[in-house]
Amino acid sequence: MAPRATTVFACQSCGASSPKWLGRCPDCGEWNSYIEELREERAAPARAAVPAPMAREEAEPGARVATGMPGFDRVLGGGLVAGSVVLLGGEPGIGKSTFLLQASRALAARDGDVLYATAEESAAQVRMRGERLGVQEETLLLVAETDVESVVAAAERHPPALLIVDSIQALREPALSSAAGTVTQVRECAGVLQRFAKTRGVPVILIGHVTKDGSLAGPKSLEHLVDTVLTLEGERTSLRRILRATKNRFGPIEELALYDMTGEGLSEISNPSAALLAERRAGLPGSAVTATREGSRCVLVEIQALVGSSSAGSPRRVAIGFDPGRLALLLAVLEGAGLSLASREVFVSCAGGLSTAEPAADLAAVAALASSARGRAIPGDAVCFGEIGLLGEIRRVPAAASRLKEAAAMGFRAVYIPSGDATEAARFLDLEIHPVDRVADFLELIG
Repeated sequence: MAPRATTVFACQSCGASSPKWLGRCPDCGEWNSYIEELREERAAPARAAVPAPMAREEAEPGARVATGMPGFDRVLGGGLVAGSVVLLGGEPGIGKSTFLLQASRALAARDGDVLYATAEESAAQVRMRGERLGVQEETLLLVAETDVESVVAAAERHPPALLIVDSIQALREPALSSAAGTVTQVRECAGVLQRFAKTRGVPVILIGHVTKDGSLAGPKSLEHLVDTVLTLEGERTSLRRILRATKNRFGPIEELALYDMTGEGLSEISNPSAALLAERRAGLPGSAVTATREGSRCVLVEIQALVGSSSAGSPRRVAIGFDPGRLALLLAVLEGAGLSLASREVFVSCAGGLSTAEPAADLAAVAALASSARGRAIPGDAVCFGEIGLLGEIRRVPAAASRLKEAAAMGFRAVYIPSGDATEAARFLDLEIHPVDRVADFLELIG
């Protein structure tokens, strides 16, 4: 019997469906997000799958394909895995297409054909960007197509070393009547590309847009469908870009790489600590340096704080690149340690465009707040890291030795650390170690 088509209304935010139109989605709460779509009821499979003992299954080879961009490879966990599907998200104009065109150029120059499928731009527009980046490789193939079946057919004809789709929201499955970018289209197109990647062993990179709230557009199931989710972050007014992994089935998460946007594309910053501290002005109140852990590496960042008088009845608490919840916790702990900021406005920022949610930055934030409130600067060659508990105790942090190593490499001489990590600091003879147990003792120690 031929499959029967039915009409449903689907939420374009979360993918929930209903037989009738709803003004507000009961699942995600979005208003006016239901769109009418035509779906076909699929027939039952002709045969059932036969399960086999897991011990008899052969493991997939762990060989990776290097992209030629060291930072990109590190964020991926060592390179692209055969048959993997990677989703790269970011705001419009952040540099996603430029970044992947650079990666495809490096891969095409070494490992054979790379197929770049553009669904948003014309082939001439992509060629113009390629000329700016100096792309001359004949093995970098380009196809301008919005039909996902046509893209897969082109890749099946000559299986490439890598398939890039720009973007998944612009592709459509011709068997569906809905427009490109709807939940059904995004889900079906991603499924077609995933099946191609798994059966042919070709890595696929999908470019995805983000919504106004910063999350990836399309159904949440899209993030579960792919193997790796990467985000390219940065302010439009800044030339700095941050590539971060938020999901990775083949490597660590929260790994990052820093880039500068130039006329020739994105250039990787080899020493993130030096770049993030390049504009720091030591010797001013309200500034403290901490060592934060980002994936497999430690990075030194500056925490800035400004404590001022309040003209309104309710003083503001503003956190930029810092967890607002932890800021509220630290202000309460400072109140108990004898430094009251309840009637004053507080601003805390992680300078340099990097965001940190790691508890190890608590001690530096407290130091910056106390420094600004008292109008006395912290020594310019000092680094602070440690987690602060509700009782005002300073707790140990993971990878203390790596943080101390990075501080010593960047020329810092004094380090304020939790007492529990003092044993790991014994071998760093060039550092002046100040172990601290409680916030009150720390405030007295820094004057």
